[in-house]
This record gives sequence, C-alpha cells and structure tokens, in this order.
Amino acid sequence: MVSSPGSRFVIDCLSIMFIDLLLAGDNALVIAMAVRALPPRQRRTGIVLGAASAVLLRIILTIVATELLGMQWIKLLGGAFVIWIAVKVLADTASPPAEASAPGHLLRVIWLIAAADLTMSADNVLAVAGASRGSVPLIVLGLGMSIPLVMFSSNLLVLLMDRYPWTVYLGAALLGKVGAEMMITDPFILKRLHPSQASFYAAESLAMAGILAAGRILAELPKRRPGPA
Repeated sequence: MVSSPGSRFVIDCLSIMFIDLLLAGDNALVIAMAVRALPPRQRRTGIVLGAASAVLLRIILTIVATELLGMQWIKLLGGAFVIWIAVKVLADTASPPAEASAPGHLLRVIWLIAAADLTMSADNVLAVAGASRGSVPLIVLGLGMSIPLVMFSSNLLVLLMDRYPWTVYLGAALLGKVGAEMMITDPFILKRLHPSQASFYAAESLAMAGILAAGRILAELPKRRPGPA
C-alpha cells in the first residue's frame, strides 16, 4: 500500500520529534541545572525561553549540519564548554539568594542553555537531518513539537533537585561525562591519539571528579573572603 504525501509527512514529523526526545536527556539536564539557580518565579520563564532558543539554534544547525559536524575542534571546544557550564552551575547553586537573583542572571541562564544545547546536539542533528531528508518544514515542525516535552522534563528535574540537593552534584557529574565524551570523540583527537576504550573511561572519570572538586572550591571562595571592615 502506498501512503499519501500527507500521511508520510506526519510520520516523518513524528519520527523527528521522537528522535529528538530520545536523545534530549542531556539537554534537559543542562536546562534544569541552569535554571535551578534562578528564583522560583523566573524558572519557568528561563525554561521556556532557553528551550525555545535552543531549538531555534538547533534548527539552523540541522539545516547546515553536513558542513559543520565533520570539522575538527567543534566537539573538542563544545565539550570543554559543557564542562565549564557544569562547574559554573555548581558555583551558582551555592550563591546566596540575593546574588543568584541579580539583574541579568536570567539572560545569562538563557544564553547558557542555548549555547550548551547547540554544542551537545551533534547526535540529534545527524539523526534529525537523516529523518527529514533535507525538508526544512519537517525539521522546523518536528523539533518545534518537542519543545513542550523537553520543558516538562526540565521542570521535573528541577523539582527533583530542589527536593534532593545531592542530585545537583549527580547532574554536574553527568554533564562532565558528556563533555569528556564530546572532547575525546572530536575528529582531531581520534585521528591523532586513537584513544582506547580505557582512555574514554579515564577521561570521563577525570572530568566528573574535576567538576565536583572545582565546583566545591569555587563555592567555598566567597565564604573565605573577609567581610567589609
């Protein structure tokens, strides 16, 4: 039986949405950790604007994916950026409420979400680009439909982190694993160093331990500074 063009479009669109959601766990974690430092009233705004900005950038990246994803240094720099975000989030989590809600912090969180999602989306981009077969309307509709479910996942993770603060450190460690995996699978690293499976595990473990240690040190610095005389 030959399917109609309309039904084929719907199936392809649902396929793109499913692929994006299946691969978007790390992105939801970034959103949740970034907005946790915001006051409760600003969290929903941060999630909505951050997720929307991230998807918009991902749509643009997907359209031009074939030229970008094979370039050296892209994943290396992106992985380093994800690790930096994990450290920054741990430091922000320990900030006093007055400092955490400073003007401009919401915009910074939105930028962090969009930039991190863009650097972490290589797998999503490749899968979506293949499923769309080059159709820009399919890319836009499929990724756009995934926004509400990604926002729901992010809200759920934020509530979990509020109730169980130790999960913030677990999230930061997971981001360290993601960042290290991105860096060690960069074409430049693979071509020059030919890392073994043991090297993958070592890099991920080192990144996770380093993030937790650096985040703890940065969080303690304000407490050690002498107060005003």
